[in-house]
Amino acid sequence: MLAIKGKGGRERLVPLTEASIVAIRRYRALVADFPGFAASPWLFPSDSESGHLTRQAFARDLKAVADLAGIPGGSISPHVLRHAFASHLLQNGADLRIVQELLGHADVSTTQIYTHVLDERIKSMVRDLHPMGDSDVD
Repeated sequence: MLAIKGKGGRERLVPLTEASIVAIRRYRALVADFPGFAASPWLFPSDSESGHLTRQAFARDLKAVADLAGIPGGSISPHVLRHAFASHLLQNGADLRIVQELLGHADVSTTQIYTHVLDERIKSMVRDLHPMGDSDVD
């Protein structure tokens, strides 16, 4: 689990996959070579005033990496990644309350904006699974 501090100083725990844990260990080994960073309590330490990578710096760096990868920088942002994360979870059957917890939303109504992805899934389920389903479901 990873502790995440969000808006308003609210903290939540999010689970990590084995692949994530391996990547974090490799990253932390690299960071250990920078003076002052090895002992940092932050996953992404920085020499900024806060001591960690700020959301603004992350957004800037994400756009730069996207450009290097041939992805237009204007089409990607931390919010786009967050939206994709939530949408994919819901599309693949995750419970809305779980997604709410992972995103750190205080109110489930905030999370419900991501349920638009369910509309197409519901249509395809009726079309494909109901005995009277057909390809004309709207």
